[in-house]
Amino acid sequence: MNINEKIAVVTGGSSGMGKATIRRVVKEGGKAAIFDINDEKGQALVEELGADNVIYCHVNVMETASIEAGIAKAMDRFGAIHICCNFAGGGIGGAARTMGRDGPHNIENYKKTVMLNLVGTFDVTRLCAEQMSKNVPFDKYSGRGVIINTASVAGYEGQIGQAAYASAKAGIIGMTVPVARDLAVLGIRVNTIVPGLIATPMLLRGAEEMTPEIEQRLQPLSSQVLYPKRLGLADEIASLAQHMMENDYINGESVRMDGGIRMQPK
Repeated sequence: MNINEKIAVVTGGSSGMGKATIRRVVKEGGKAAIFDINDEKGQALVEELGADNVIYCHVNVMETASIEAGIAKAMDRFGAIHICCNFAGGGIGGAARTMGRDGPHNIENYKKTVMLNLVGTFDVTRLCAEQMSKNVPFDKYSGRGVIINTASVAGYEGQIGQAAYASAKAGIIGMTVPVARDLAVLGIRVNTIVPGLIATPMLLRGAEEMTPEIEQRLQPLSSQVLYPKRLGLADEIASLAQHMMENDYINGESVRMDGGIRMQPK
């Protein structure tokens, strides 16, 4: 797929990996709808990239009506959706053992974590696929669209206290092939990026960029990476997302991008 003049919906698009991906889409001549709940950062990205290129939609991926409203706004503005990138996600309630000192795992936090990461991803996927199905195929092999979801190495090697987050991310990996098979008849590809330790605001405790102080604090984490001995960069994930958009023969794949790390129990 040639990104030029294509329209992307990017959840979690106001920061981190989503923000880096939107920058790449616009650089390649595409346009994007930012789906996020951080209005301040979303509007700042619109100002950075230009209102002709991006729009901000306040979307909570845990609410179907909110997703539908965002898609309606994107369709009204741009007229089509060709690319869907799901980066929205995270943990809720912090690390928690299945049975800890305070009793069993809080089931509401478990449900919310799965809702945010897994159900939210599928909800956006299915609704964007509905719009993609209306597209005229780009050519014989490029189809009608591409969906790129985001899991985590926790989906393979969940650590102690990560039961909720790990099972949600494993679910995203697990649905990649069947959803790709479902949508193949429509010419829509589906892939998943599986990041390792990435220097995003979630890991940097709200900071947008790495500083020497943060790097020193996170050194015990980065030392676990096989090589290179550092955290990954948001733009490195965005680079893989761009390649998945452009390479029509990547389909039904979950691709680790983690510097070779294999997470230990804790």
